[in-house]
Amino acid sequence: MSMLFKTHYRLARASIKQNRTRSFLTCLGIAIGIASIVLILSLTGSISSLIKGEVKEIGADLVVVRPSRSKDTVTSFVEELTMANTFEKSSLSLVDVSSISSVEGVTAVAPIAISTNTLKNEDNVIPSATIMGTTPDFNVIEPLALKYGVFLNDKNTDSAVVIGHNLALHLYKSSNPIGRTLSFLGQRFIVVGVLDEIEEGVNFDNVDFNNVLFMDINTMQSLMESIQIQQINVRILNTSILEPVANNIEKTLKENRFGDTNFSVAYGDAIAHPASNLLNIISGMLALVAGVSLVVGGIGVMNIMLVSVAERTHEIGIRKAVGASAHNIMMQFMFEALILSGLGCILGIFLGYLLAFLVSVFTPFSPFISWEIIAITFVTTIAVGILFGTYPALKAATKKPIESLRHYQ
Repeated sequence: MSMLFKTHYRLARASIKQNRTRSFLTCLGIAIGIASIVLILSLTGSISSLIKGEVKEIGADLVVVRPSRSKDTVTSFVEELTMANTFEKSSLSLVDVSSISSVEGVTAVAPIAISTNTLKNEDNVIPSATIMGTTPDFNVIEPLALKYGVFLNDKNTDSAVVIGHNLALHLYKSSNPIGRTLSFLGQRFIVVGVLDEIEEGVNFDNVDFNNVLFMDINTMQSLMESIQIQQINVRILNTSILEPVANNIEKTLKENRFGDTNFSVAYGDAIAHPASNLLNIISGMLALVAGVSLVVGGIGVMNIMLVSVAERTHEIGIRKAVGASAHNIMMQFMFEALILSGLGCILGIFLGYLLAFLVSVFTPFSPFISWEIIAITFVTTIAVGILFGTYPALKAATKKPIESLRHYQ
């Protein structure tokens, strides 16, 4: 049996070498699809790893509550893609924040309410700045490095704001605007703190802290008719009671909703899942494009194999005449299809990680290399080789010996 496999491999290799350019172009078609898959999985893994590292740095005694809807995956995907749920009210409220604060074992609670609005000062206007309403507990749960000043506290919440590093530069043309004022929805606020520049733009809060303005959530609610709480961060007393406290939080929120579960309570590794649905949509769309590229590459493999079968019809007749079975002929051409796909896979992995390294030069996402990604690409490639190599192999195996011997190139 091993001798038979060696023979199939030798014949397939000889055929590929005989048509090097054609074989290379066929492999390139597979490589493009594989490279796209590797790049997508690498970037997704890098973002997930980045958030996991952030959560680990903050501490394991963290619980995150987010709004959730009981909808199937396809419906949620279509709604996100068409922005059909953009103005849907969040299921979280300040009542939930108060209820969570009363749960035994909870030491700090910080809601996150995001709004986009106009900021003004005496010199500049930013028409679509990100405003984040929260509480002083936010900096207890998730300490942010301050370059100047202080964070929000119980004494300055009414008229104080803290701004990100980039926002300070855009609004004041200075990295130290402490004591200067700005206007938001007709009310003036004093800048009491400026965050240090943060290199990682991705976090589990789904907020760019370099370009955000922090203000007290109660002040924010007094200025706006309604606010949307996208997330509630909760600090637990210690990790030994993490799970029971998380369960009590879930139970408390269910009671607030009379049994409805339009929210999710995450802790541990679950927090590290990419918080942005937009990221999932982009990854899904890119994966779809990569899948189409892989199918096109597979069709290229099938096309080249059909040409190979046509060119070697006389050879097939000779092999059958000397005793080769239809199964042996089929395996010979299947081997060739799998080798072409395998070479395309190796080339695709190399190209995919090369692109990932190039992307890492311009973004904070370092290439994420794992055996799982390599295994997925190899399994996918084998499936493509089998799927698109079966028909040409069957066509070769079913040729009649006498008609094949009459055929000359």
